[in-house]
Amino acid sequence: MKEMMVILLSAMLTDNFVLAKFMGICPFLGVSKKFDSAFGMGAAVTFVILCATVVTYPIHHGILVPNGLAYLDTVIFILVIALFVQLVEMILKKSIPALYKSLGVYLPLITTNCAVLGSAVLNIDNDYTFIQSIVNSIGAGLGFMLALIIFSGVRKKMEYADIPETFKGVPATLIAASIVSVSFMGFSGLFS
Repeated sequence: MKEMMVILLSAMLTDNFVLAKFMGICPFLGVSKKFDSAFGMGAAVTFVILCATVVTYPIHHGILVPNGLAYLDTVIFILVIALFVQLVEMILKKSIPALYKSLGVYLPLITTNCAVLGSAVLNIDNDYTFIQSIVNSIGAGLGFMLALIIFSGVRKKMEYADIPETFKGVPATLIAASIVSVSFMGFSGLFS
């Protein structure tokens, strides 16, 4: 149980895909303007990461490796991820149209989000068992959501900040993102 908690917390904090590994930056910067869209994107990415892991792990270990086809991992993983992104897109379009509209182009971009693919690949590279892979994927998704939610709060505060004209917009956003990222680097000493 302790090992699972370490995997979960390290995936959320020390190995956070956005703030420590710098994966998934596009939706991080694009969708983090409002809490609702940040939470929705985080939930969608968490769902896709988890489902992709549940499907890709057995495909890798049960089909590709025994048949000497492990070099097809990336292609197969992207196809599986695209399938789940389409599922999420259809569900959101039918059940929560406002969220679907607010996520806009960033929702289909989950397919090419390297955080999602990175999670599936890292589970295999780290030689995690199936259960460890699921725990790591949940942690990665929750860490992604945490980064989006925290940054949406930072961006909300920035709206009322007295920022010099030169830094308004993208420069201030990137500086704030780097400060949030550095704050997460402080977690790296917790699990060594």
